[in-house]
Amino acid sequence: MSERAQMPRYVKIAVDVASRIYKGDLQEGDKLRGRSILASEYNVSPETIRKAMKLLEDKYVVEVNKGSGILVQSTKNSYEFIESFKDKENIGILRNNIRKLFEERKKIEKQIQEINEKIIEYSYKFKSLDLIEPIELQIPSECHILGKTIGECQFWHNTGATIIGVKREEKILVSPGPYLEFREGDKILIVGDEGVMQRIENYL
Repeated sequence: MSERAQMPRYVKIAVDVASRIYKGDLQEGDKLRGRSILASEYNVSPETIRKAMKLLEDKYVVEVNKGSGILVQSTKNSYEFIESFKDKENIGILRNNIRKLFEERKKIEKQIQEINEKIIEYSYKFKSLDLIEPIELQIPSECHILGKTIGECQFWHNTGATIIGVKREEKILVSPGPYLEFREGDKILIVGDEGVMQRIENYL
């Protein structure tokens, strides 16, 4: 079940009233209950009911008159209001899903960074024992990855190599994230299996 986007209470009430009109529970010309009674029915303040009725009035679903109260104006408009609300709700759901995906991506990127930091730590720790030794590779000039980020290049996907650092001038950028942009003169520190160098050469 997809999660429904949060919406104001008065909007929910407006949709509920429009649904009752569309289903025929309320006919055109019928008079709705007073605001205080509706407020008690929906367990909200009269101001919330006023905002809900104003929303329906703007869409010509009901007509609000100070003298005669709230009258049902159009069944057809109630249907159009409901349909238009569904479109807005779907947009809200999509936006909510995008926000969650961004949050999940941040968590994954953080986990990748933590793993890379451990890899580079162990790499230098056990380098003298020939257990894990990072490979240093100069990026060729005019290479197609220059000016692109690690994420854009999908470096691991294309080579199977994990970048644990980038040497740039006199600095070593440890555990670079997916947004690091490759520059001319960069040297990359990578770890991988026996065939990783051949795949990197083919890719570059």
